[in-house]
Amino acid sequence: MTKKILVVDDDPAIVKYLVSIFSDNGYATCTANDGAEAFEVLKKETPDLITLDLEMPKEWGPKFFRRISKQEEFKDIPVIVISGLASRHLSIGKAVTWLAKPFDPEKLIEIVKNTIG
Repeated sequence: MTKKILVVDDDPAIVKYLVSIFSDNGYATCTANDGAEAFEVLKKETPDLITLDLEMPKEWGPKFFRRISKQEEFKDIPVIVISGLASRHLSIGKAVTWLAKPFDPEKLIEIVKNTIG
């Protein structure tokens, strides 16, 4: 069965780029522009992994992460933070990893494969 990745980012170019990278490597994708929208998508799609930007309108990544961490059905979904924020300390402690934009797509795919196959 094809693994699904939820891409959460407010930059349409980044979303398109990530979707392309994942699709080219055999992954299905779903997308959201901020944490509030991501939570709604999450309830419908149940992805195997989430890539999460930190700074977004409406609901930032850390708030979204705290919200899903409290939900039994979502708390074990691995999260990869991909952010332009320079401060790693603003990231999410329980994330699989943190990648700064711009990131190496080959490194990202390696991390995804090691995390969900």
